[in-house]
Amino acid sequence: MKAVITVIGHDQIGIVAKVSQLLATLKVNITDISQTLMSGDFTMMLMGEWDDAVVDFDKVKQGLSDLGTETGLDIHIQRQELFDAIQKL
Repeated sequence: MKAVITVIGHDQIGIVAKVSQLLATLKVNITDISQTLMSGDFTMMLMGEWDDAVVDFDKVKQGLSDLGTETGLDIHIQRQELFDAIQKL
């Protein structure tokens, strides 16, 4: 499974570390990542890939949602095929 994950929120120490640690715990490999600061706000977009037999999409989504709540960040995940289809519209 491949998915696009976005993280947006007020800049704070450890955002990349927290997101990457969670994904590593869930056996999600980060295959591409981009991040920037815009007027004090942090934005990150990354591609994650994992084996569906090891962890399902809903578990990854819930973990990211929980992390977003804990950190005050807006974290979203979309299956790559859905992301690609939306971009073609």
